[in-house]
Amino acid sequence: MDFELSDEQRELADGIRRLCLGRLPLEVLRRNERTSRTVDRAAWSELAAAGVFAMTVPESAGGLGLGLADAAVVFEELGAGLVPGPLVATFLAAGRIEGAADGSVMVGLATRPRPGRPGTGVLPCIVEHLAELDVLVVDDGDGLSRVDPRAVDAAPLERPLDPLTPLSAVPELPAGEPLAGAAEAARWRRDGAALTGALQVGLARWACEVAVDYATQRHQFGRPIGSFQAVKHLCADMVVRTELARAAVHAGALTVDQPDVGDADRAVAGAKLLADEAALANGRASIQVHGGMGFTWEVPVHLAAKRARVLATHFGTAADRAAALADGL
Repeated sequence: MDFELSDEQRELADGIRRLCLGRLPLEVLRRNERTSRTVDRAAWSELAAAGVFAMTVPESAGGLGLGLADAAVVFEELGAGLVPGPLVATFLAAGRIEGAADGSVMVGLATRPRPGRPGTGVLPCIVEHLAELDVLVVDDGDGLSRVDPRAVDAAPLERPLDPLTPLSAVPELPAGEPLAGAAEAARWRRDGAALTGALQVGLARWACEVAVDYATQRHQFGRPIGSFQAVKHLCADMVVRTELARAAVHAGALTVDQPDVGDADRAVAGAKLLADEAALANGRASIQVHGGMGFTWEVPVHLAAKRARVLATHFGTAADRAAALADGL
């Protein structure tokens, strides 16, 4: 299995990176912080036009006919660009829900509320970007159903963890229209975990890059702080975590594309676990490298740390992934 990117994949990554920098620079994204609508629909359509959501849709159906490994390369760039929105859910829905591939329909994904611990009753589920969704797909456990977001009774959370990911608490979801069975739902969970891992790798990389950039510019005692051993070690550890997670994510995505080489579910579980750890740890380390400034709202590194915390809850927690790996031993 070759983890080196092909020339085509490098060009693909470069194109998405330039699109994000040109249409969705950080200063533009931050204008919508803590609002109910943080997605630029025009830019969303441009992502769709670039093929982001139709990458694995067969060419005969109007897609690009590429593999999940290619999509992972693209989603790493989206993560590094801190692009908000239900990227993974809309990608998964392309080919099944009309309009998802071309960006005219934004699709969200939620898990139907289930009973909590004894005495707690049914816990509400949390739906992201509810006010912006055109379709909400619900994972019922044994299949997928399609729900009209306008029919959902929800309470927006006033202070979501990630200021670019509006959240709504939903105590109960409508039954909805059946969309797919258990096998398709399992595929959504597996592929969604792989692509979320790719987003986390992008976040880990971005947190490292801004930390290194700051460490070379910030001077203390007449020297760049990056010349001090303690800061060097922080940055070096960030690079190692990012590269390890990237290798795991690419391995997981390639195993999905080529299932004869190994257990795809196990590979993706390990990849998501490592990617979550890398993004969370790099977010904290980047804040530390920025020193006292790192803890202020004006310094954007907190956005990576908060987004990483949100994504770490998608498609299973760290405990879920660790248990899946243990079950495969």
